[in-house]
Amino acid sequence: MVDVLIDEIAAAWGWTGLVPEKVVAENEFGNLMVRDVQRRYWRICPEDLYCRLIAQDRPALDVLLEDDEFVADWQMERLVATARDHLGDLPEGRKYCLKIPSVLGGQYEIPNLATISLVDLMRASGHIAHEIDDLPDGAQVRLVVTD
Repeated sequence: MVDVLIDEIAAAWGWTGLVPEKVVAENEFGNLMVRDVQRRYWRICPEDLYCRLIAQDRPALDVLLEDDEFVADWQMERLVATARDHLGDLPEGRKYCLKIPSVLGGQYEIPNLATISLVDLMRASGHIAHEIDDLPDGAQVRLVVTD
C-alpha cells in the first residue's frame, strides 16, 4: 500500500514540484506530511486542494510541530469528532473528506462530509487542484464527475 500511495501522490501532485519519498504523517481527513527526495517536507491538504512546502528540513519541521496553530489545524479535532459521530469510525485505508472541497464552496458541515479511500482522495484532490490552479479567485467552475 505504501508504494501505491507514493506513486499516487507523485502522479496526482507532482505538478506542484513534489517528488515524494515517504509519508511521515497523516490525519483522519487525509492530510499528509510528505518527505520529498531532497528531504524537504510538504503538506497535502485535500479539502483545501493544496500541496505546499512546509519545511526545508527535519529541524524546521520539528519547530513547526511545536506551533500550536499549526498543530490545531493539522489535528482538526472538532471536525474529526463531528465526522466520527455521523459517519462512524474509519475502516482501514479510508479517510473522512469533504464531498465538495472548500475552495469550490464546500462547507465544513455534516451534509458535505463523507469517507473515501486515501488513494482515491489523493487522486481526486490532486486532479481537481491541477485543473483549477490557474483560475483567478472567484472564477466559476463546473464540476463534472465521470467514471
